[in-house]
Amino acid sequence: MKIYKNPTKDVWDEIIARPRLDLTKLNATVSSVLADVKQRGDAAVKEYEEKFDKAVLTSLAVTEQEMDEAEQLISNELKDAIILAHHNIKVFHISQRFVGQKIKTQEGVTCWQKSVAIEKVGLYIPGGTAPLFSTVLMLATPAKIAGCKEIVLCTPPNKEGKVNPAILYAARVAGVSKIFKAGGVQAIGAMAYGTESVPKVFKIFGPGNQYVMAAKQQVSLDDVAIDMPAGPSEVCVLADESANAEFVAADLLSQAEHGIDSQVLLITTSESKLEEVQKKVDKQLEVLPRKDMAFKALENSRYILVNSSEEMIDLSNRYAPEHLIIQTKDYEQMAEKVINAGSVFLGAYACESAGDYASGTNHTLPTHGYATAYNGVNLDSYCRKITFQHLTEEGIRHIGRAVELMAKAEQLDAHKNAMSVRIKSLAK
Repeated sequence: MKIYKNPTKDVWDEIIARPRLDLTKLNATVSSVLADVKQRGDAAVKEYEEKFDKAVLTSLAVTEQEMDEAEQLISNELKDAIILAHHNIKVFHISQRFVGQKIKTQEGVTCWQKSVAIEKVGLYIPGGTAPLFSTVLMLATPAKIAGCKEIVLCTPPNKEGKVNPAILYAARVAGVSKIFKAGGVQAIGAMAYGTESVPKVFKIFGPGNQYVMAAKQQVSLDDVAIDMPAGPSEVCVLADESANAEFVAADLLSQAEHGIDSQVLLITTSESKLEEVQKKVDKQLEVLPRKDMAFKALENSRYILVNSSEEMIDLSNRYAPEHLIIQTKDYEQMAEKVINAGSVFLGAYACESAGDYASGTNHTLPTHGYATAYNGVNLDSYCRKITFQHLTEEGIRHIGRAVELMAKAEQLDAHKNAMSVRIKSLAK
């Protein structure tokens, strides 16, 4: 953990720099696997499953029997938690439904939008060191609300060829039935190109490691849309002297345990609070099962002491964090000044974990500074807005001449003529 005390603005870019890796070899490997999956379909996916996940598969599809078996392996307590989380996610995303209005821009000219669901979407769910069954809820729930006709889910199996039962149960709760045993690059390729078993989709959603992220970006160039570009996960905590140091330390570590390339930032106006948080982090770290992973992530992380709350929020906006936690007395006022962040957590009790699982907001968020231009997954992520317009004779009279003049000025005579023939028809 690197500590900065009252840094001048000329070093802010250094402070907020994300870890950089040379991805040249990785991209070459990804490209090779994608090309193989595109050419050989299921056979290639199965070979890579055996190579990377050590699973020998006769079929990629998860059967209804496997779904039933998985449900029996989940405790009733966990089932109830999944159902609660699904309810809250559903309630929040239903509230985002678009209601279009017909707008009369001129007499005789009416314009409107209609929201239409993407017909086929693919969901990638990591299943390695942390099987993210919560991500099933985050991605499948809005897809169902939007009305996507086909929802395809890919997730890696274990060595026995079984999918994590919590992932399967969450999929059943969220209404997903097309589930395939495929992880990593081969899963992204299968959904992007289609195979004998896995349907081709129009847009792919979901987090993953560097290989998965590279695969998503590569297939997005020509074959399929993706939810957003992404890098390793991150959190920024803003804290003043009133912050609960134990809570802050827990929030930093909850993010650090995601992976060795995760990053956490603490920005504070209190030197004593910085020191207190540091002690709490050291203490809590010792008892974490993923201690080694969290420790390495902390090496990429920063504690920053600044002079004022204005500097605190300015530095956070410059960083554009995936998750932003504001533990200050005036968190409501601070929240009004947030312009770059994926998801914001306000006050002492709004831990990132709440949003990750059960408050109702979506945890699929822009990382690596992309929050300056992207938002997290929401209902609109699964929809397209189609515009409509209707013109009457009166509408032609109001805007026709303007269209002719503009088309002529752009030297697009056929455009001008399309309007001119209509104007002439009115004179007859």
